[in-house]
Amino acid sequence: MNAIVNNNAAGLLGRADALATPAWAAETRAAGIAALRAHGLPTRRAEAFRYTDLAQVAQASFGENSPMGARGLGMPSLPLTRGAARLVFVDGVLRGDLSSLPPRPLSDAQALLGGLTSLPTQPIAAMNAALFEDGLFLDVPEGEDAGLVELVCVVTGARGAIGFHPRHVLRLGRRAKLTLLDTSDGAAGLAYLHNPVFEISLDEGAELAHVRIQREGRAAFHLSSVHCAIAAGATYDNFTLNAGGRLARNEIHAALNGPKAMCHMNGAQLVGDGQHADTTTVLHHAAPDCGSRQTYKTVLTGKSRGVFQGKILVSKPAQRTDGYQMNQALLLSEEAEMDSKPQLEIYADDVKCSHGATVGALDPAQLFYLRSRGIPQQAARSMLVEAFLTEATEGVGDEACRAALSEAVTAWWAQERA
Repeated sequence: MNAIVNNNAAGLLGRADALATPAWAAETRAAGIAALRAHGLPTRRAEAFRYTDLAQVAQASFGENSPMGARGLGMPSLPLTRGAARLVFVDGVLRGDLSSLPPRPLSDAQALLGGLTSLPTQPIAAMNAALFEDGLFLDVPEGEDAGLVELVCVVTGARGAIGFHPRHVLRLGRRAKLTLLDTSDGAAGLAYLHNPVFEISLDEGAELAHVRIQREGRAAFHLSSVHCAIAAGATYDNFTLNAGGRLARNEIHAALNGPKAMCHMNGAQLVGDGQHADTTTVLHHAAPDCGSRQTYKTVLTGKSRGVFQGKILVSKPAQRTDGYQMNQALLLSEEAEMDSKPQLEIYADDVKCSHGATVGALDPAQLFYLRSRGIPQQAARSMLVEAFLTEATEGVGDEACRAALSEAVTAWWAQERA
C-alpha cells in the first residue's frame, strides 16, 4: 500500500511541525512526519487507492484541535449502552469527566509496550502518527473478562472544522476477554476529519469482540485503520458498520501469528446519495491451522459509490489454513456504483480458501411475491433491504451491540426513505 510520491500534504505537515510533542511520542511522530514528507497522501495512481480519491482530504482546511489533555466544550445527548463502562471523546479530546472508566494515558503504552507503532508504509496510519494528540490505552490482564466497554467519539461542531487523529492501543493478556463497542457520531453539515488508528495485540487464547458503528456527519471525512496481531488460539471478531461521512475508508490489517488463531471480519456499508464508502482488508495467515471468515454487505442509494478490497495472504508455513471471504452489494439506484476487488495470495499447498462477490438490484420475484400479498411497494422494498442487512448483523454475539447496530441501520434507512 505504498503511496505515490507527491507534495499534496503540505497543510498536514505544517500542522504536524507546529504540534507540541511529549518525549514519549517523539519517535512515532517523527516517523509519521517523515512518511508524509516522503510520500504525501496517496493518489489514485496507487493501486490500494485506485477507487478512493483522497484529494478532498488533502485540499481541505481543518482547524487546530486542542493540545493533549485539554477539555472539550460540552457533550450532546447520545444513546449510550446502560451499564457499560464508558470512555468518551468530545471533539477529539478524551473527557475523563464524562467517562465511567478511568482512562490510562498513551504514555503508559509507551512504558509497557516499548513504544507506539509508526506504521509508515500505511498512509492513513502514517498521517495519524504525524498528527495524533490524544487516545487511550486499554490493557486487560491475563485471565480477566473485562465485559463490555463503550468507546464514544462525538464531534459537536463547537470548534468548527477540526481534524483529529486519536491513537488507541489495546492489549489483551493470555485468555483475557473484552467486548468493545466503538461509536463515532458528528454534527451534520460540518466538514471535519476523524482519523483513528487502533493498535491491537492479543496474547495466547485472548478473545476480542470489536463492534464499530461509524455514523459521522454527512459532510465529514472518516479515515480509520485497525492493526491487529493475533497469537496462538486467540480470536479477533470485528464488525464494522459504515453509515456516515462524505468519504469513509475503513482499513483492517490483521495477522494470524500463532496456530489455531481465528479472525472474523464482517460488516455493512450503508451509502447514500453523495457518499463514498470504502472497506479494505488485509488478512495475513502466517501460522498453521488458522481460520478466517469475512462477510461484507453494501447497500447503495442515489448517486453513491461503494468499494470493497479484500486480500487474504497465506504464507508458506500456514498449512491447513481455512479462509472464506464474501462481498455482496445491493444497488437501489441506477446511479450507484460498486467496485469489488477480492484477492487471494497463497504460498502454502494445504489450504482451503474461497472468495466471492455479487452485485445486483432487489430481486423482482421477491418484490412481486410481497406485492401480491397486499404489501405496498415501499414497505416491500424496506422488508427486503432490512432482511439483506439483518443477515450481516445477526452474527454479532453481544446483545447490546446487536441492538446498537439495529438502531443505526433502522435510522439510516428511515433517513434514506424520507
